[in-house]
Amino acid sequence: MAAPGGKAIATTNEVMESALIRAPLSHVWHFIKLPEFHKFWSSIDKAEHVKGTSSETDVVKWTFKDGSVIEVKQDEHSNLDHFITYSVINTEPELTYSSVVSTIRCWPVTSGEFQDCTFVRWTSKFSSDADLGVLEDAKYKRRDALKDLGAAAAKMIKKHAK
Repeated sequence: MAAPGGKAIATTNEVMESALIRAPLSHVWHFIKLPEFHKFWSSIDKAEHVKGTSSETDVVKWTFKDGSVIEVKQDEHSNLDHFITYSVINTEPELTYSSVVSTIRCWPVTSGEFQDCTFVRWTSKFSSDADLGVLEDAKYKRRDALKDLGAAAAKMIKKHAK
């Protein structure tokens, strides 16, 4: 993005979205595994492990309902600290920027008005060649996904209540 006079305007290349999910951590964390994202994120049609990758590399292909395909590689996953970090390694169609690394982290709310809820933060760090349009698109996609996560966790609560 350029300012008057042709100078580039500095922007942050990080998107951070968060939500309070009205469900216990155990119900939310259940979905935060790369091959499980299609079970909560309504934009994803299917998620499947990529064949031919080494046993030490966890790569999952997400096929979105709009026909786009993204392969993501799990970089970190902690069941103790409740976070997952993944990077995009391949896409169809090709991305307009070089890279993005995302982390989803969950915390249980242990007291107060929102006790037994889960706070979720989803951050994505983009390469410096990602423009403002990419960042805005990512912001709204993560907001939609967090809303979907809340709905999926609510369904799980209802299922367990029966």
